Amino acid sequence: MSSYPNISVDQLFQQYQTFLLDAFGVLVDKNGPLPGVVDLVDRLNREQRPYLILTNSASRLPETMARDYQHIGLELSVENILSSGMLLTSWFEQQGLQGSRCLVLGPEDSVEYVRRAGGERVEFSDTVDAEVVVVADQKGFDFLEGMSQTLSMLLRRLDKGEKTHLVLCNPDIIFPMTEGQYGFTSGGVAAMLEAILTERYPGNDYRFDRLGKPHLPVFEEAFRRVGSDRAVMV
Repeated sequence: MSSYPNISVDQLFQQYQTFLLDAFGVLVDKNGPLPGVVDLVDRLNREQRPYLILTNSASRLPETMARDYQHIGLELSVENILSSGMLLTSWFEQQGLQGSRCLVLGPEDSVEYVRRAGGERVEFSDTVDAEVVVVADQKGFDFLEGMSQTLSMLLRRLDKGEKTHLVLCNPDIIFPMTEGQYGFTSGGVAAMLEAILTERYPGNDYRFDRLGKPHLPVFEEAFRRVGSDRAVMV
């Protein structure tokens, strides 16, 4: 097994001007800021280094995240946060889907991300019809009923030859909760739907567009925001 040398924060500051920081497991865990993180953020602010918090979360708006971070002693502003939910705006623009009917899997903040991107939310029902399915989070809706209604809608539309645009904000399939305990995330939701569609329609590649890490859209937007593609991702 190969090993990697430990790199200190001072060494990173010597080698890089711009910092991209993951959130859970890097800045915080369920107990709050990790050791040294408050000092790191203070130093980034003090030295006016360009930095962004890159998070795959699409369940909380950036202003909610900034307020929560400030509450635990991290002086972060909305401008320091780039979430996968924020990428929906450029995705809707690129696809020409502003004004489209959208079925949103996620809590109310996820729905607000879609509204800000120009989508129009439709409610879950047995007869729901939408041009876009946005998988933002695994929480915030009746999971079993919502998944069944989403799947039924996709199958109805495909059987009629109607395209449904599929987008996944957070591509993570699982996340660690505690030692030996894992949670089910929105990437797992999308994987379930993709597996069913592929099984039902052999030879067709029905896939969600993936926006968050480790896929390109979030990094392209990060580089655009900081004005450089020379950065270190922690």
